[in-house]
Amino acid sequence: MLELVTTRHNPMIDPALHVWGWEIPVYLFLGGWVAGSMIISGYLARQGRKPGDGCVCHVLPWLSIVLLSLGMGALFLDLEHKLYVWRMYLTLQPASPMSWGGWILILVYPVLLLGALTSIPPDLLSRWPALARLAARLREPGAARPLGTVSILAGVALGIYTGILLSSLGARPLWASAALGPLFLVSGLSTGAAFAHLIARNAEEQAALLKADNVFLTVELALIGLILVGLLTASAVHANAAALLLGGPYTAVFWVFVVGLGILLPLALQSLMASHRIAHTVVAPLLVIGGGLALRFVIVSAGQYSHWISP
Repeated sequence: MLELVTTRHNPMIDPALHVWGWEIPVYLFLGGWVAGSMIISGYLARQGRKPGDGCVCHVLPWLSIVLLSLGMGALFLDLEHKLYVWRMYLTLQPASPMSWGGWILILVYPVLLLGALTSIPPDLLSRWPALARLAARLREPGAARPLGTVSILAGVALGIYTGILLSSLGARPLWASAALGPLFLVSGLSTGAAFAHLIARNAEEQAALLKADNVFLTVELALIGLILVGLLTASAVHANAAALLLGGPYTAVFWVFVVGLGILLPLALQSLMASHRIAHTVVAPLLVIGGGLALRFVIVSAGQYSHWISP
């Protein structure tokens, strides 16, 4: 059934093709961004942040709904049989990452909507008594922790899925790494933390998000290193795939835009900001967000260029 709605350039069907366009990297990037935002907002909600206290966790669900919708729109544009997309939701196929991903994306929406409801002023819901009662229950102190936990779990599932989707496609050796899922999850966390830091208005919250993003960037850099080492120490085909980023056609964009401008420079700037050596600036968060997008474009493009035929 999934072949009726799969992307028109599925490398599992034709491993010779490497022509995915911009839609898939954007979809993976926005999905990871939303995943990171859900984990961060869920964590902050579990700390007992109340509506009206200016916490960024009450803004992130609304923005995440928009970002996730844009991401699913990009995915829809890449589908070959757009009119049959509903067939994916007639069954769950446990062996198919695409089936799991489709269901995860749909189930994420209710979690985001519940989180968004907590920030709506009661007066605006006076015309919908049932919705007003639900929002009131969600704002009760006892509801914050379970709702935050659900948001964290949904975010982790969504973030890891964006990497597993690629690593499950065995036709591309560059994607044949178990660390790809954690890499995309941590990258999404970094993007979410950077954006939350960008829009936060509370100085204490900004400082906490800044330190958290530094941790995420450090882990992301370590995971990239592990993936490259794993490829270089595997078969000749995997080493050739790694060579695409280590002297091959994707070397410059990977090391300049992903590692240099997307990780190392913002990590240095944010470390100076955390130690109060320089003032808070929007430059570092914007670099992190741009680096997250560049990472998806490089991994998707270089992965399609890699193949199992050793030269």
